[in-house]
Amino acid sequence: MDGPVEVTGADGRTASSSRVVTALCACRRSALYPLCDTSHRPCRKV
Repeated sequence: MDGPVEVTGADGRTASSSRVVTALCACRRSALYPLCDTSHRPCRKV
C-alpha cells in the first residue's frame, strides 16, 4: 500500500504514519501506541 497509513482505535482515536513500513505495537511499550517505535527491544528476554 502506498501513502500514509491511518489506524482508528475502538475509542475513536486516530493514529497516522507516512513511513514506508509501519508496524502496529502489540506490547504497549510504544510512546507512539498503537504504532510501534521499537521500545520493546531493550526489554527482550534472553
